[in-house]
Amino acid sequence: MNVTLIEHTPNPERTVALAARLCYSPISIDGLRDKLAETDIEAFLDKIMTLGHHSVLEHASFTFGIEGISRVTSHQLVRHRIASFSQQSQRYVSHKDNFLSIMPNSIAENSEARQIFDFMSEAVHKAYAQLIDMGIPPEDARYLLPNATETKLVMTMNARELLHFFELRCCQRAQWEIRDMAVAMLRLVQPVSPVIFGKAGPGCVSGPCPEGKFCCGETENVRAFYRNLSEAV
Repeated sequence: MNVTLIEHTPNPERTVALAARLCYSPISIDGLRDKLAETDIEAFLDKIMTLGHHSVLEHASFTFGIEGISRVTSHQLVRHRIASFSQQSQRYVSHKDNFLSIMPNSIAENSEARQIFDFMSEAVHKAYAQLIDMGIPPEDARYLLPNATETKLVMTMNARELLHFFELRCCQRAQWEIRDMAVAMLRLVQPVSPVIFGKAGPGCVSGPCPEGKFCCGETENVRAFYRNLSEAV
């Protein structure tokens, strides 16, 4: 898996602070920009984050390049509706000569399970290639491709949705692949916006575990992990 931060709103925290200040000030936007000191931004953002005034976070956006994930994970991603996705097409990109799969560790570490996985992947690959050779369009041949098929995409989320995304997908109960991706994304945005994302992570980082009786039982370890993550910025 390879996750990169391609682009983001220039000075995202200043942009958010400016939007928040505008809500409570009669001063013009240019006046606010001149008046907004860098030293004020952290304290002001801390205040609005604590008060739950998160709508202003939507003015900052972050665009990621994500490669080497499975269709399992990309299908989970599109459930986050307040985001934009551009995914590699299986209609226009043929997998005949480059059929790559994502293998879970639980399978990779079990020799018998790995044999089964490899056998099925090879069988699907051969069948797909045969269909292409028969003149079947890739858009129809792709019906054979499994959820393990590797894919890549570009995704854009605003800061508010990212916080929600991290709350759900950094959780220990989240599926392992999307959790690994979420942690990689969080590592990338924290240096850019340390105030906004300094306390980001699963729901248990800033409060009681929201999973109730389904709690992983590792709350203190999880909090320590994300605390260390933010302190390393």
